[in-house]
Amino acid sequence: MFGVLIAIIKTLVMLGILVIIHEGGHFIVAKLCKIKVNEFSVGFGKSIWSKNIKGTKYSVRIIPLGGYVSMEGEDERSDEEGSFSKASFWKKLLVVLAGPIVNIVFGLLIYFILVAVKYGVEVAAVNTVNFLGALFDSIKVIVTGGASMDDLAGPVGIANIVSKTSGIVDFIYLLSVISLSLGVTNLLPIPPLDGGKLLIYIIEAIKRKPLKEETVLRIQMLGFIFIIGLSVFVMYNDVTRLI
Repeated sequence: MFGVLIAIIKTLVMLGILVIIHEGGHFIVAKLCKIKVNEFSVGFGKSIWSKNIKGTKYSVRIIPLGGYVSMEGEDERSDEEGSFSKASFWKKLLVVLAGPIVNIVFGLLIYFILVAVKYGVEVAAVNTVNFLGALFDSIKVIVTGGASMDDLAGPVGIANIVSKTSGIVDFIYLLSVISLSLGVTNLLPIPPLDGGKLLIYIIEAIKRKPLKEETVLRIQMLGFIFIIGLSVFVMYNDVTRLI
């Protein structure tokens, strides 16, 4: 029982770090682009802590399986100053890409430091490049159908992997791997992932006018249904592996 509790705590700490890093990327770039951020939240559901600072609500919510940055005019058109919907294509591009890129950079940096401490900088540089290449190859195999859906892991599967880590080095190594995976996966052109949002903005830039809100909502809903269905399937596989 104690081991399960430790695994849960370690998983929540890991997810919390990854969420703060990912959403922090969106948040910082949005602020730099003068886009109004209404809320920065770690977690979903009912708020258990919140504080308003300079027009932005910072909150911690009860379900610690993600987080979000809510920007003015992100989900619906807004004419308010600093609205995301009124921002230029390039500002939208930077804000959307910031989360995945920060995850990728963070994961590579942590991996590089771990290897450099043990083997030296030159060996670390080579290993880090190979590590990134292997990750992209894995994603490519999944996207092209060369891997089984059973190979995917969700929060339950991650918790199981985290529970098997022994020591801070293993934990940090796993943190770097999952951060990289999260960053690359979020670039896939599937709404509501960041890559899906980016795809919509690219289409709008090509058309030189925004898509109808109804069209965007339908696209996002289809993507959301796909993500939910995939999440349920992955969680089912995670649970059956443990039984």
